[in-house]
Amino acid sequence: MCGIVGYVGPRQAQEVLISSLRRLEYRGYDSAGIAITDNGRIEVRKSAGKLQRLDDLLEARPVAGTTGIGHTRWATHGVPNDVNAHPHVDASGEFVLVHNGIIENFLPLKEELLEEGHEFQSDTDTEVLVHLVADEYEGDLIEAVRRAIGRARGAYALVVMTSREPGRIVAARMVSPLVVGFGDGETFLASDIPAILPYTRSVLVVSDGEMVDITADGATVQTIGGEIVDRAPMEVTWDAGRAEKDGYPHFMLKEIYEQPGVIEETLRGRLQPDGSVVLEGVDLPDGFAAGLEKIWITACGTAYHAGLVGRDVLEKTLRIPVEIDYAHELRYRDPLIRPGTLTIAISQSGETADTLAAGRLASRLGSRLLALTNVVGSTLSRDATDVLYTRAGPEIAVASTKAYTAMLIGAYLLALQFGLERRTVGSPRAAELAGELRALPEKATRALGMDADIAKIAGRIVGVDDIYFIGRGLDYAVATEGSLKLKEISYMHSEAMPAGELKHGTLALITEGTPVVVVLTQSHLYDKTISGLQEVKARGAKVVAVAYEDDAEVAKYADHVLRIPRTADFLSPVLSIIPLQLLAYHVAKELGHDIDMPRNLAKSVTVE
Repeated sequence: MCGIVGYVGPRQAQEVLISSLRRLEYRGYDSAGIAITDNGRIEVRKSAGKLQRLDDLLEARPVAGTTGIGHTRWATHGVPNDVNAHPHVDASGEFVLVHNGIIENFLPLKEELLEEGHEFQSDTDTEVLVHLVADEYEGDLIEAVRRAIGRARGAYALVVMTSREPGRIVAARMVSPLVVGFGDGETFLASDIPAILPYTRSVLVVSDGEMVDITADGATVQTIGGEIVDRAPMEVTWDAGRAEKDGYPHFMLKEIYEQPGVIEETLRGRLQPDGSVVLEGVDLPDGFAAGLEKIWITACGTAYHAGLVGRDVLEKTLRIPVEIDYAHELRYRDPLIRPGTLTIAISQSGETADTLAAGRLASRLGSRLLALTNVVGSTLSRDATDVLYTRAGPEIAVASTKAYTAMLIGAYLLALQFGLERRTVGSPRAAELAGELRALPEKATRALGMDADIAKIAGRIVGVDDIYFIGRGLDYAVATEGSLKLKEISYMHSEAMPAGELKHGTLALITEGTPVVVVLTQSHLYDKTISGLQEVKARGAKVVAVAYEDDAEVAKYADHVLRIPRTADFLSPVLSIIPLQLLAYHVAKELGHDIDMPRNLAKSVTVE
């Protein structure tokens, strides 16, 4: 949700802020703005729309100064317009603030401030915060912020400047992410690491309940209660170039094509030749896996769809019940989570608010929490007892592709390790699966070779009102993610369901020419899925099938076949998702949509 940046140092802040915001625009693009202090004054420039509109505004009216903050917004309170854009200032113009998250009690706070004579310009909860800080200020900005957030309730990150204290920025984190970067005589602040990588690799991740006092000389971290925190920065080792397009027209296409390398990287050093698994960060007590009676999986969006695959894989491998629920449902359903169980929380960013809350609930109920995440140092990784990092690298496009694939690989590694410990997987089977896993990068590369053919099929789908994705077992799990990818970036109505569910109502919606995408890789369910395919064909549907390259039967029933290399059915989701990602991409491209930044969406959902 929303992207935050800040800078104190010798450079002109405008250039640094805009450059950093450009790398955060995937977090929100309803509006953008910056504020810079110079000669005892605060200058604000902000505009509704994407960052380019702010660029145009600054070209006409640049801002000088070496201390500043910036923001790119995904709207939660107030429509996207110039007035509701961040930064927000108080009535005096001496305090300015940007904010990511939601202040749950903003309305009673606003009413209280209105009674005291404060005047508001926007409809946002954020403007309440800057008035609170101004109201609490008695000569020390960090103390004013401390007292102000003591009156606020919610999940947020906020960054504040005042013209009364030049060269200083104060930030606070309560759930929503913040990182600080350290340079030579300059200090940076951002929501995500890629924003500041061009300037520094020395990064400190701010934890929940912490405040940061930033000057050009560095940063002091303390808890909101005032206790000094002594934590060393970490060095970012991944290549900054991985956050650039590298000649691709869109980040999404680049990230689709990065998947063979991501698979290889996520397996590297973890999968041994004999099929045994060594997972750094996953250190279960002796006998824990063998004694497991149930596993819970919780996630949202694409991570949830990866969890659907993980549920089937873990259940079949370990022979114990595995339950999956959306994190925003699990946290409120009073779940019967027992001590001695394992909860796997999946989140690309490790900052998804509902997933964090569900994971914390599971921990409170006595379950051991294992995080499957892509971001080192994320909140989820710190909450969890065990962490398996997916090594997908920075994913910029809002519609997730390579992070999803890396999550699948993570699930297979966990299933293999736990299966060996529980003796539900023998050494010969483990070695066989290890060989199949190691072959996936090359097979994923071959699957990408369908790109040109898929582009042609996409042209025939554009213009339809509805499209349906079906499959059974693991194929159904892949169908859910394929459907989500299409609706996210094409804005077409798309629905996924088990193939056997069609006849229980949805078949009434299949008419002449309706596109139906069927995933068909599970041998034990092949004939049953073909029956569903025939049902839609009988009603005039145009069928696109995803099937193995040596499947001669499917061509008798489908209008188009997207063929993937043969692999173990168990592992097919890693390959079968690739043509569906490419299909979504090419449909959106045909429609002329903004593929990397689809409307109304943001990369990391850090609010409820």
